[in-house]
Amino acid sequence: MSSKQTVLGRVTQLAKANINALIDQAEDPQKMLDQLIRDYSNNIAEAEEAVAATIGNLRLMEQDHQEDVDAAKEWGGKALAASRKADELRSGGQTAEADRFDNLAKVALGRQLQSEKEARTAEPTIAAQTEVVGKLRTGLDQMKAKLGELKAKRDELVARAKSAQAQNRMMDAVKSIDVLDPTSELSRFEDKVRREEAKALGKQELAASSLDAQFEQLDALGDSAEIEARLAALKG
Repeated sequence: MSSKQTVLGRVTQLAKANINALIDQAEDPQKMLDQLIRDYSNNIAEAEEAVAATIGNLRLMEQDHQEDVDAAKEWGGKALAASRKADELRSGGQTAEADRFDNLAKVALGRQLQSEKEARTAEPTIAAQTEVVGKLRTGLDQMKAKLGELKAKRDELVARAKSAQAQNRMMDAVKSIDVLDPTSELSRFEDKVRREEAKALGKQELAASSLDAQFEQLDALGDSAEIEARLAALKG
């Protein structure tokens, strides 16, 4: 197996890795994520070198192929020119010279044939290398995306760990205050607050009873007016 195929296989495998499953299985998720980030970073660097080398080789092959295509065209032109010159000489009775130019045309056609063969031979390799470059590039993009996902997961875990530590410190501080101790400042403050709350409730209740009495008077006035109105209706 070539080194490019090895890199491609590793890139594909790493790009498909299920990060959540790996985290669930790990004893120390943060440590595992740090290791994965190092592995991915190293493999990405190696894959980038492999892609660069593969692209470089592919471009050289494409240049050689184009040179063969151009050479075949050029030799075809030379063969045509030599053949026409031979026809011209032969029509003028210069048979020997015409034969020489026909031979030159054959040589040019032979070169054209050779260039065409070389161009055709290179085409499958160029197609295969183009496919490999495409796969490597796709795998590389996937690995970079996965590396971003890994870093985000690691940052999330670190933030959660810091939050948990802060909460634990706060709980430890709260536990150090004995809220049941009547001599403690906290207990005295709580009693004072409760007394203030009770006073406010008393005032609200007093105000409410006063309002009820006023509304009852209003209702009595309403009844008296209704009675007078009905009496006037009877007399009328």
